[in-house]
Amino acid sequence: MQNFADPEEPQEPAGDDKAPVQPAVAAQEAVRELVLPKPAIRTNPDEKRSQLVRVPTWMWLDAAMWKPVSKTVKVPGVTVTATAVPQRVRWGMGDGRTVVCEGAGTPYDAAKYSAEAASPDCGHLYRRSSAAEPGEAYQVSAAVIWDVTWHGGGEEGVVPGQETAAQVPLKVAEAQALVVP
Repeated sequence: MQNFADPEEPQEPAGDDKAPVQPAVAAQEAVRELVLPKPAIRTNPDEKRSQLVRVPTWMWLDAAMWKPVSKTVKVPGVTVTATAVPQRVRWGMGDGRTVVCEGAGTPYDAAKYSAEAASPDCGHLYRRSSAAEPGEAYQVSAAVIWDVTWHGGGEEGVVPGQETAAQVPLKVAEAQALVVP
């Protein structure tokens, strides 16, 4: 009995005649399979409470997500490992300003810092209330930029442009001083 192949279907070589996969192709697969965590946004004052105009807002990400993530892919003829390392966070503050922080940021600790202290590495100062915004809150976003490198099959490379993002609503109130004569 003869087997007739569909002339439109690509034919694969049988058995050991398969050509090994190129390392760069395997790297693309490894990068696709990376599971990069979404940022867990933290602020001080806490994101569930209102921030105040002209009082420093601290921003940071949960330290548990700020670590390298790797994925190894084994395909015929090559094994490739892709590793993503978080580098910086691009914060969209909702008020038209962007803050870029070179790391996860410093968590606020009341035992170390006063309430009016600015973050040493990742903060923002709101200049107006969010009362006029939808839901009376700014939509604050955090996009983590990852550097992804890969190696395998005697080759290595970089895959730019990997990001994970999250957002939270952040209310910003304006406190008014009342002077009583």
